[in-house]
Amino acid sequence: MVFVDMAKVEVKAGDGGNGMVAYRREKYVPLGGPAGGDGGRGGDIVFVVDEGLRTLMDFRYQRHFKAKNGENGRPKNQYGANAEDLLVKVPPGTVVRDGVTGELLADLTQDGERAVIVKGGRGGRGNVHFANAKNKAPDMAEKGEPGEARTVVLELKLLADVGLVGFPSVGKSTLLSVVSAARPKIASYHFTTLSPHLGVVSLGEGRSFVLADLPGLIEGAHEGLGLGHEFLRHVERTRLLIHVIDMAASEERDPLEDYRVIQNELESYNQRLTRRPQIVVANKMDVPGAEERLCAFVKVHPELEVVPISAATREGVDALMERIAKRLNELPPEELPAAEAQSEEVVYTAREQKIHFKVEMDQEVYVVVSEHLDKLVQMTNFDQYDAVKRFQRILKRTGVDDALRARGATSGDVIRVGDVEFDFVD
Repeated sequence: MVFVDMAKVEVKAGDGGNGMVAYRREKYVPLGGPAGGDGGRGGDIVFVVDEGLRTLMDFRYQRHFKAKNGENGRPKNQYGANAEDLLVKVPPGTVVRDGVTGELLADLTQDGERAVIVKGGRGGRGNVHFANAKNKAPDMAEKGEPGEARTVVLELKLLADVGLVGFPSVGKSTLLSVVSAARPKIASYHFTTLSPHLGVVSLGEGRSFVLADLPGLIEGAHEGLGLGHEFLRHVERTRLLIHVIDMAASEERDPLEDYRVIQNELESYNQRLTRRPQIVVANKMDVPGAEERLCAFVKVHPELEVVPISAATREGVDALMERIAKRLNELPPEELPAAEAQSEEVVYTAREQKIHFKVEMDQEVYVVVSEHLDKLVQMTNFDQYDAVKRFQRILKRTGVDDALRARGATSGDVIRVGDVEFDFVD
């Protein structure tokens, strides 16, 4: 299985339905007045956690998601139907960021947890909303509001109880293979594990935990060297770290130096990782000379909990698994990394009513730059006379006309708002 832990996708919420221009045409109701219904709301795009998913593989094949638009308004003041939200399933541990700004949009960890990533546009108002004492039968209605669109980057941080850390080729994959049904690739060369593997360790009597074999670290990983951040992001979500050290000193490695380097990489990436509970596993104890190196290691680090094993012969492995299970039971709930996931939330607030804009020049064209007015252009039907008059009133009321005059605009000059150009009339 290919493990995919990052993906970039395009999401587009549904547009609101258009409001309708309609009038009451009942036989015994003279001058019935406007009766155009509002358009329905466009669908949101909502990311939902599905605990059955383990990778972002599906997003490799589908990179574009678009929710449905709301229905248009109908006669007799009937509203158009709202569109259903589009639910996109993601695995637990998915972090969603804006692809342009990097802003955190959601950190999804629990099964069923959901987050609105882009909101659908509201439905346009029918002509009944624009009737007043001067114009009792307005010939205008709003178009639906465009739905939000953005590029998002999905990043998967594994949710495992226990993470195996250590230099390449120290025996992490071998250990995972003998204690669970996981079958990671095992060979005697560096970086055999290029992507994380998960295994469920069952100890009977309903006791189990998830163990992750993570890619080997090297010095400088916190700066992105080797597998760098591709590895370290997964360490953040584990409750307990198992630091595997090669006590056989294969390839002339020094167990003490290996421990120092790995700890330094964890601290440099995130100081909280050094406070994560940890068990040091002295592996390859079946090799001659390992016992002497273990004694030297414990003498330098008497504060550490060190468990000697041989993953190849399974010696000490069962005792290690029991010790891990006991430590997990001892950990208080507040140490769970999932508690950190709610540190930032997406909060949608009411839109500010004041319209902000600025006037710029594009050669001979006066350009009014305003996100609010751009949306107004998209929601205005310029084929309707009343709608055009309303648009002009808004430009005057918000000070756009005065700003254009101050910038030097005179009658006949070309003005651009959004993708619409028109002549300025002073």
